[in-house]
Amino acid sequence: MVRIYLRYEPDTAAGSGVFGVIASYAGNVAYDATGRCAVVPCLEDVAVWDLRRGVLVTKWHDAENRAEVTCIARSPNKRDFAVGYSDGSVRLWNYETGASTTTFTGHKTAVTALAFDRAGYRLASGARDTDVVVWDVLAESGLFRLRGHKDQVTALRFLDTNGDGRGGRRRTRRRPLVVVVDHLVSASKDTTVRFWDLATRHCVETVIAHRGEVCSLERAGRAATLVTGGSEGELRVWRLDLELLASKLESGDGSVLSGWSSGKDVDAKADGAAAAAAGSVVPLQPRAMTSYGVLERERTDRVMQIKIHESGKHMVVQGNDRLIEVYKIRTPEELRRRLARLRNRRKEEKKGAGADGSAAPVVLSATDEFPRIGSHRCVTKVRSIDLSPDLGGGASDAFQILCGLTSNQLEVATAGNSGSGAVVAGGGAAAAAAAGTEAVVRRTMTLDYPGHRHDVRALALSSNDALLASGSHDALKVWSMASRQCVASFASGYVLCAAFVPGNNHVVVGTKEGDIEIFDLASAARIETIRGAHAGPVWALQVWPDRKGVTTGSADHDVKFWEFALRESARKARSAAAKRRVLTLNHTRTLKLADDVLAVAHSADSKLLAVSLLDATVKVFFLDTLQFSLSLYGHKLPALAVDFSTDGELIVTASSDKSIKIWGTEFGDCHRSLLAHADSVMAVRFVEDTHFFVSAGKDGVVKYWDADKFEQILKLEGHHGEVWSLAIGKHGSFFVSGSHDRSIRVWRKTDEQFALEEEKERELEQLYDRAALDPDPNKPNSGAPGEPSSTTATTVPTLSSMRSHDRVLSALSVYEEDSEAYELLRTGADPTATRSPYVVAANLSSQPPEDYVLHVLSQVPAAELATAVALLPFASAMTVLRIVAAHLERTGAHGFLAARVVLEVVEQHHKAVVASRASREVLQRVRTLLQARLREERERVGFNLAGLKVMKREWEAAHAMRFFDDQVAGVPARVAGLSGREQEALKKKAAAYRRAEAVGPGVFGGKKKGGGGKQTAEKRKRS
Repeated sequence: MVRIYLRYEPDTAAGSGVFGVIASYAGNVAYDATGRCAVVPCLEDVAVWDLRRGVLVTKWHDAENRAEVTCIARSPNKRDFAVGYSDGSVRLWNYETGASTTTFTGHKTAVTALAFDRAGYRLASGARDTDVVVWDVLAESGLFRLRGHKDQVTALRFLDTNGDGRGGRRRTRRRPLVVVVDHLVSASKDTTVRFWDLATRHCVETVIAHRGEVCSLERAGRAATLVTGGSEGELRVWRLDLELLASKLESGDGSVLSGWSSGKDVDAKADGAAAAAAGSVVPLQPRAMTSYGVLERERTDRVMQIKIHESGKHMVVQGNDRLIEVYKIRTPEELRRRLARLRNRRKEEKKGAGADGSAAPVVLSATDEFPRIGSHRCVTKVRSIDLSPDLGGGASDAFQILCGLTSNQLEVATAGNSGSGAVVAGGGAAAAAAAGTEAVVRRTMTLDYPGHRHDVRALALSSNDALLASGSHDALKVWSMASRQCVASFASGYVLCAAFVPGNNHVVVGTKEGDIEIFDLASAARIETIRGAHAGPVWALQVWPDRKGVTTGSADHDVKFWEFALRESARKARSAAAKRRVLTLNHTRTLKLADDVLAVAHSADSKLLAVSLLDATVKVFFLDTLQFSLSLYGHKLPALAVDFSTDGELIVTASSDKSIKIWGTEFGDCHRSLLAHADSVMAVRFVEDTHFFVSAGKDGVVKYWDADKFEQILKLEGHHGEVWSLAIGKHGSFFVSGSHDRSIRVWRKTDEQFALEEEKERELEQLYDRAALDPDPNKPNSGAPGEPSSTTATTVPTLSSMRSHDRVLSALSVYEEDSEAYELLRTGADPTATRSPYVVAANLSSQPPEDYVLHVLSQVPAAELATAVALLPFASAMTVLRIVAAHLERTGAHGFLAARVVLEVVEQHHKAVVASRASREVLQRVRTLLQARLREERERVGFNLAGLKVMKREWEAAHAMRFFDDQVAGVPARVAGLSGREQEALKKKAAAYRRAEAVGPGVFGGKKKGGGGKQTAEKRKRS
């Protein structure tokens, strides 16, 4: 008989099955458009925190995603965020709705850099696979792929001075010639910075920017200055020749150019003139990017991130440690004053020294333009930073710095010039005084309450499953299982084990220092610390089955038994009756062993005690007399966890040798040894009143087992680090796991039934799908560096795109089957013919079969359409072209979709299409039809634009008149202080405005006068 099991799934009843994570350390943090909330990575989700209240606003969760967030970028439209993941995908999330609108799959490895252009219409992504992909956000498709880097891409920036996606030299009305560039700048760990012309899709210049890895890149100003940071700790400033960059089509002979002013090894701080004077070799190839200088830093560690405020007045640099540095960006007026002061100082020095002759001219350096004005040290190591948006309010230059720390914390610091006289943090006062400014960098808030700063090493559930206690390196936190909120937090030692005391009002923990601590939840205080309870770390702690005490096991070879007791509180009371009695532990007896104790477990009937030792054996003792009963040996490495079944018939042990062994308690025989995990098994627990048990290991996987059939029931993946601890609710309704990634996950039992054979088949299907999608590591990337995208696909196949491809193939099969029936019905040859049930289900029974194929193609997500069509064989692709041609001849309702499909087919099967005469004829017919449809669309769009312009002019005219009337109506209240002459002038202006509007709306303040308004009104009537 087939046994049926119930499935466990992540519990999302309280909003998310994951809690305890404030900001994960794999991705960067970002501000929202208002500067009030922080958008931060939360493992595979994205969390939005209200920084003023310190509460979680929402989480962006995709049920199909298991990859960790690695990169976040805010769109210029202020409502969309691009999020990169470790599996190479990029998702666009809407901030207002919290829904994923588009998914781009163009990389094989983790996304490390994202950047929007100025308009937010294009998105560039870079990854560890060294590729850069440019995406069309509006069309939800990839534009092209750029190859050339030989290591991970670390930073991307658009150089689009016009903002319309067109580069070159252009004439305008005000200026005769304007240099407009449309380039992409990419930095990589291969020490180079590359400039890509997005029109020609080629690399036009490659610069060796640093001696080591280029870790960060930022654009200062409109696009004429770049700042780069390297692994050697240098912060370099570069000047860009935009006119030269716009005129470049290719990099000449393809040689790699040095970013310094010469080809020799000259001092990095010397400019181009000094290098030429030193006799260095100047390369013949002109360079658009030249070195301007090196900025001073307080420390010389790796530059991790560079951020420039939207106002363009400040720059913040993040190092590899706790330090962030703030630089001021001087305006042209301030630079002129600085240059004048330097010249006056040079004259005074020359006059005082009495020197004769001409001296070197005074020039400004990079340090003069970017002076360091302050620094700030965070509480722990900084992972990423972001600057608050420029809201344009007030004359203050103050702004906020959001710091994502590696210790699962968020910190906000306020920086900028202020006259409040606040204390300067980080020792930046001297530099600020030298720069002539007052630097203020102070910590505003730290968000660390809703999460642990280190690994979650211990978990314990209350007897009613309402509370959860979690312990880590320096804190014990108590959580509400209903709301997933932290209700209490205590400072503690290094917690290794924990348990709730009967009554659920106290928590007792064992620490790495050998102490036992007791915490009172009612008073939110630590009421007892038993110093030196053990001479080594307390690895195990378990409450007795009769709830009268606890048993602890330690590395000092002892197992100690403690009874609960009450004592008088040490706090002074006003009266004897007001004295409070608090919980304590009394040591009753000790079991001496020959090796370190790693785990202890009681049987439910209080008869047996199992102790795991460092010598890879498990000893079983009679609990009442502590006499030796059994020795369980067979593990190659020590057992880290042990547990009894409720009926006392089985013992399960989990070991560092990756195995789990199931033992009988009567004779100590090993029933079965299971290779359970890919790494050490850290925890194992039996489900109450069953022979099912749950295990967790360092491989980050939680597994559910049947001890009777010795079979794995479920494999639960979700953690992104080692799983250290487990806790199981009553009767196995849910269980909780704690991990190295600081997360606490809840797995809830559902009503979904399944059999073991079904689960095995599902795992095999997932394995085959992954094998089909995973690239061959020995196969090199197709295409040469710098080649155009016409030979390189922008998307990579995914499970979702493969399913879309299967749907398209199925639709083509239905089309072939339904075509005959449709012809019979249309000609009346066989009125009894029946259409395909798929066509009838789509409510297209009265339409030709071509519409069904277009209907299926329209349901394919736009980001997956390219892959779904590109994987079609040539015969199916030609069928698609004929279907598109027939559809366009008849109606053309899906004109845009048809154009995209044709382009994808031609791009994928170009050689075969050109070689076949029949396919060329079909393609020529499709081309003619598409051109006609595009002309119709252009005329329709032009007509709509003209109508919108007319409506805009009418609205502006009416709005301006009402606004002016409101202003005139408010004259008694607003112009009471004006003179009589000024009031008369204002009334005359209002009267002239009304006369002009009576002639024709929009005339007042326009270019034409007199009869121009009447003509304009007549033209508007005709239109």
